Amino acid sequence: MKSKPIIIGVTGGSGSGKTSVSRAIYNHFPDHSIMMLEQDSYYKDQSNLSFEERLKTNYDHPFAFDTDLLIEHVKQLLNFEAIEKPVYDYVAHTRSTAVIVQEPKEVIILEGILILEDERLRDLMDIKIYVDTDDDIRIIRRIKRDMEERGRTLDSVIEQYLTVVKPMYHQFIEPTKRYADIIVPEGGENHVAIDLLATKVSSFLNHE
Repeated sequence: MKSKPIIIGVTGGSGSGKTSVSRAIYNHFPDHSIMMLEQDSYYKDQSNLSFEERLKTNYDHPFAFDTDLLIEHVKQLLNFEAIEKPVYDYVAHTRSTAVIVQEPKEVIILEGILILEDERLRDLMDIKIYVDTDDDIRIIRRIKRDMEERGRTLDSVIEQYLTVVKPMYHQFIEPTKRYADIIVPEGGENHVAIDLLATKVSSFLNHE
């Protein structure tokens, strides 16, 4: 077993393809001890707020996340300790009472829109990846996903994108690009970049 796990951070805007890149890296190592840890699991508990107040939550703002808990859990995983990963209830707009027990692994892929925003979290990563995809492509992907998978109307998706998602992207997410070791254009479609990343992860895994 390694002295400590490898942490790969994968970030980018909504619809950038960061999840596709994360899954592609994950699927490259079917025989290895590897896991995914999604920042989305760490939205703050809002059970102290009324349902009407919860509906106003800006999920694209750094304050939406319980970053202290995420950092605590990453440190536990680095010490090869299991964690109780929170589960977020998107219907109730707060944290569920359920948790998922996650055993430690040799490779941790940490994925989320704002994982490079906090210096304490950045300092725990071995490789920091920013998936950089054109705004037009990201909004099209978001419309498709939210209408097909989340039952949203076209108007509601566009309004949320223009009033929250796009301004938050330019204010908080895009500026974190400067902290990335590697910038991957066009997300999961960039097979050359994913192969190079897989090679880099292999070199970490094989380095005693």
